Amino acid sequence: MHTNRLLLILTLVLLVGACAPVTSYTDAEAPKRLKLDSATTQVDLHFAPGTANLSPADAARLRYMAATGRIAASDRVVVAAAGAPHLAEERAGAVSRVLLNYGVVAIAGSADVPANQAVVEAMRTLVTLPPCPNWSKTSSQDYGNQPSSNFGCATESNLGMMVANPTDLAGGLPVGSSSAGQPGAAAINRYLNDKVVLPTANTALPIAVQGSSQQGGSGTNSNTPQGTGSQ
Repeated sequence: MHTNRLLLILTLVLLVGACAPVTSYTDAEAPKRLKLDSATTQVDLHFAPGTANLSPADAARLRYMAATGRIAASDRVVVAAAGAPHLAEERAGAVSRVLLNYGVVAIAGSADVPANQAVVEAMRTLVTLPPCPNWSKTSSQDYGNQPSSNFGCATESNLGMMVANPTDLAGGLPVGSSSAGQPGAAAINRYLNDKVVLPTANTALPIAVQGSSQQGGSGTNSNTPQGTGSQ
């Protein structure tokens, strides 16, 4: 009798264990994340005092770095220049024009730069794809109904291969000193409160408001030549 009871208990334990969710496998065993490795190259440039004339030696050095790939079009290139706002803008533009000849687009940044100088920072990011496809998890007898170990592999791999500027995966674009957030915030506020102001002039846009150009309630608009509308 005692033996039968032990066999019954053992059978029940085995049945309960077989129905319990299997939690031995986790997604941490097969991570599907892009690996990002970033490095920054900094170049210090000099200008003639009070001007936006880049020194010939620094201009030649900048062209050499762009031509040899030390600064590439896929890098995030930020230029910060010293001087009054207008002079700093001209100096940043002079640097940008040199790089643009090699397909490198630079954006203006803000930083503490010594007088009559500019700093160019080129951030390059290397993307390493996850080890895909991944079939490390067996698909048979999955009582826990967990996702496949290959789930998400295609999304991550495609993102890593198609991104034009890998540095965009590491962080957002820096905000320059001349960026104004108030107009953008005001536009979003008008949209959320259904107070979008439509253009009143007759334009090529289909949403142009025509009411202000109607003449005497005749239904004509400003496209109607004078003398041909209803009198």
